[in-house]
Amino acid sequence: MSEKRINLQNTPHIKGVAARRVAFDSHGVTLKGTLYTPASGTRPFPTVIVTGAWTTIKEQMAGTYARELAARGFAALAFDFRGWGESGGAPRYVENPKTKTEDIVAATNFLASLDEIDADRIAGLGVCASSGYMAAAVADTDRLSKLALVAPWLHDPEMATGIYGGPEVAAKLVASSEAEDAAGTVLLGASTEDESAVMYRAPYYTEPDRGLIAEYDNKFSAASWKPWLTYDALASADRLTKPVLMVGSPSIALPAGAAAYEARTKAPLEKVWLGEDVTQFDFYDRADVVAKSADAVTAFLES
Repeated sequence: MSEKRINLQNTPHIKGVAARRVAFDSHGVTLKGTLYTPASGTRPFPTVIVTGAWTTIKEQMAGTYARELAARGFAALAFDFRGWGESGGAPRYVENPKTKTEDIVAATNFLASLDEIDADRIAGLGVCASSGYMAAAVADTDRLSKLALVAPWLHDPEMATGIYGGPEVAAKLVASSEAEDAAGTVLLGASTEDESAVMYRAPYYTEPDRGLIAEYDNKFSAASWKPWLTYDALASADRLTKPVLMVGSPSIALPAGAAAYEARTKAPLEKVWLGEDVTQFDFYDRADVVAKSADAVTAFLES
């Protein structure tokens, strides 16, 4: 029997959760987001900024976890990064860890300005690739008090080189992102038929009843390759002093990265590891896995 999935095409309203569209500035660009809050309860609310996997938009796993956390008593923001989804900014569809980290900081400052938000209790939750961006933001931003990571993807350049075909292939990809027309060279993000897609036959992203929703850009600029392949998501481990939670399983996409971060940081770190049957993509929308993960994040933030 198949596992129950959260249907993004027809996401049911979660009882007791209110949602409103918001907009804020990041480096002169207007970013769009959705702020989920408990429909009742004592204000100001403890708050979580939620970000998702690479190439994704606020309606995917970021929104899924934001709604779940709002149902558990938190205000939670899911937003589109610069150049993605409904947010402004050019070039479009560039997976740039630096600018995405800057956008998380901008989101933090925006939330701190709102009356319904407890500015002293803002935490960050990064899912998959944005774990590195969120970790850096929490390490370097006083207003972010705790860090939670779900199915963390945390690579350094050496890991990325191995994952993406070895030194020769990685060097060619980096060179392609330095070409004059790189920003305008837009690849298909995910496909079951086009072998040139960045995520060929990848689960979730290619499934209309899962991540392949109308709002998903499903695009990837060639200008992404250099900032992505040369990114060191482990570097923030040296600077991080705030409490950390990792939620994952032995079957996440890059367990070596999570282990390397854990070994390197001196920050207080908790782990909640689910069974081997739980895959990376299960953390995005498998209902029982999302619920267990959200429960673990709630317990961590409330401790």
